[in-house]
Amino acid sequence: MPYVLHSFLLVSQFPCTLKTFPCNLKTMSSQENGSPEHPTWPEFKLPDLLSTDTVRQVHATIENEWDPLQRSACQTAAGRALWKHVIHDPLADILAGETYLKNLHEKIKKDCVNKAREISGVILAVRTLWFDSKLEAALHSFNDREAQVVLLGAGMDARAYRLSCLKESNVFEVDFPEVLQIKATLLQAAMDSTNNHQYLTMTAKSITRVAADIRGNDWLEKLQISGFVPERNTVWVLEGILYYLSHSEATQVLEIIADKCSLTNTVLLADFMNKPSTSLSSSIFHFYSDWPDHLLPSLGFSYVKLSQIGDPDAHFGLMHDPLNLFNKLRSLPRSVYTHPDDGTPCCRLYLVEASGSPKQTIPSMAS
Repeated sequence: MPYVLHSFLLVSQFPCTLKTFPCNLKTMSSQENGSPEHPTWPEFKLPDLLSTDTVRQVHATIENEWDPLQRSACQTAAGRALWKHVIHDPLADILAGETYLKNLHEKIKKDCVNKAREISGVILAVRTLWFDSKLEAALHSFNDREAQVVLLGAGMDARAYRLSCLKESNVFEVDFPEVLQIKATLLQAAMDSTNNHQYLTMTAKSITRVAADIRGNDWLEKLQISGFVPERNTVWVLEGILYYLSHSEATQVLEIIADKCSLTNTVLLADFMNKPSTSLSSSIFHFYSDWPDHLLPSLGFSYVKLSQIGDPDAHFGLMHDPLNLFNKLRSLPRSVYTHPDDGTPCCRLYLVEASGSPKQTIPSMAS
């Protein structure tokens, strides 16, 4: 399975035992370019909170009742938990659950033993850091005026508890009601735990959870009923969500957001798969765009910047090896669907920031 898709499907089908495992990350750096070796992989053990009856029951419900789209939220949280040396998210392990932590840890261990150039979860680490940095830059571009941040398909996202740049922002988390309820139960369990309540220091000005299915026609109405103000500066965050939607559903969501450019300063942060990525698992991934930097202007955004994993603003010190798969893909034209060396599909993930305003003058955003 090509690595980009493999990175999204983090759940192993085989049981494994979690062990403390220091792993040197020099396989992710280039020995030729003289870059320094990375530190050893952080030691990891399951938090005691994951063994409590309440948390076990909650994660059992996730395993038994959630579909692949909903379970992807736990996979993302596992990536953030196990890449804690670059991502500070103390709630991630609780939100991920034992199964996803064990499975990803086993993959990381095997990658390190095999001296893989791409360690499992690195794409999630880079993606998280990219969204964090672009969100901070977008809020800064509003000149510290009160802003809204809408997380569509919020899942197990804990940004409202870990990013200080949200201190003046009202955060709206939109997701299925069952996802929000489970997340609330896990957060309450963390709060009730003597050893974990300190994790729940909210950094956002406010958090509002909106139970809605963005595949339907009423999610914007529910968002506004919950206090969202269409005329207020807004950053829309769509991380790891668009490709699970159908083409018509994804286009409708993007059109609704683009329409807000005529009302106020509007910033969209989203990731897009290209066609080869989605065709490898057509039962799970549906929407794709090979040229999102062409699609979004056609919908009404006046500024669009596209990045690929390994680009200067999507690197974060994790992509030193020039033979890393992502760096090899970046050297090929985006119109190439199969790699000329071995015929494998060119599976790409595009990280895209787009913006617009009533005056169509977009403040410069830091890289």
